[in-house]
Amino acid sequence: MPRIENKVKWCVNKAKKEGAKHRGLKEVEPDEGKARKHMDKANHNLKAAIYLVKGNFSDWAVSGVFYSMYHCLIALLAKHGYEPRNQECAFAAVEHLINKKKISIDVKWLRRISSFGDDHNADDIITLREEFQYGTDAVLEEPKIKKLLNDAKEFIEIVREELYKPAAEKSGEIIENARKEDGKTRNHG
Repeated sequence: MPRIENKVKWCVNKAKKEGAKHRGLKEVEPDEGKARKHMDKANHNLKAAIYLVKGNFSDWAVSGVFYSMYHCLIALLAKHGYEPRNQECAFAAVEHLINKKKISIDVKWLRRISSFGDDHNADDIITLREEFQYGTDAVLEEPKIKKLLNDAKEFIEIVREELYKPAAEKSGEIIENARKEDGKTRNHG
């Protein structure tokens, strides 16, 4: 079983065993209403980040950008029947959904938000958030903060499109993928 699948299984088991907040990944009924609320929160956090940049608080704006994008991930998980109890399990669950073709978000976005494991990257948003939240720097260079804000805006739109993709379009994709798989089987069998 690949590393991400093992991680998701571990997260689900942790939530079942411990049942507490901040522990694992809880399996729940898919909830599009909750997904919408998380998208509202993502927009709210983005607006707060923009406000903080205008007030010369770019250090706090980084956290706003991170949580804006993180709420998009939680929205995706809510739609697919998961409630993350911590960030590590949320990232693993979203990657699992990407790998299983349940969502069509490019994994590069997940890496942009957070590199996990040993792949830490100075440009991922969680690393920046941690540096500015726990460190002593108070100013992020203007080109970097503009890029973060633009990335958050773009990601919100990508996730919104994914969440509200018409059911017919998704079923069409499923049928097309099944045809492709059937063709591969026939050509190799």
